[in-house]
Amino acid sequence: MRTTREAGEIFGPRMTLFADVLSVGFATAVACLPLVTAPAALSTACAVLRGVREDRPATAGRYFAQLGRRLRVGDLAAGAVALAGVLLALADLALARAGLPGAMAFALAAAAISAAAVVVGLRACGRPESVTDWPAAVRAAARDTVRDAGGSGLVLLALAAAALCAWALPPLLFLVPGPLAMALTAVDVRDVRDTGPNLGENT
Repeated sequence: MRTTREAGEIFGPRMTLFADVLSVGFATAVACLPLVTAPAALSTACAVLRGVREDRPATAGRYFAQLGRRLRVGDLAAGAVALAGVLLALADLALARAGLPGAMAFALAAAAISAAAVVVGLRACGRPESVTDWPAAVRAAARDTVRDAGGSGLVLLALAAAALCAWALPPLLFLVPGPLAMALTAVDVRDVRDTGPNLGENT
């Protein structure tokens, strides 16, 4: 990634990257609207932002071009599984609030399982394998979630920050997928740097 400002350039590369992240975030939000496309949309955003390391443009046009080339049955199946998981978590929460015996313990267990599943899902979206092979991405993400507790904590913090921003300023809902994708990509790249090379260096 270029780090110096060229002659005549008004804004530096970091400001350009910030603008690119926001544009990719908006494109991702639009692509997530059908819901079942959400995993593929977030995965594509991470892939586009990962290309910045090799000076490839992170633009909305490139994002939609990559998304159009990759959408397949596996991506829609991953979206259906994610949506079913969210509905199941909401149903568990409703049961816990119904005042059943042991509801508190059940709610705590459900919350822990849901948090772990969310981390694995988000880390899978940040993995380069998710572009072509969701099962491999999920397996690698599950290993990373256990092995790299610090990175998993960063993923949860990034998700909490995105949710807080969207709650405080609802219009930001259409921009937060970009910073979230950047955070997921950074966690994956951080893992590459700390533990050795993986597929992230070749995409």
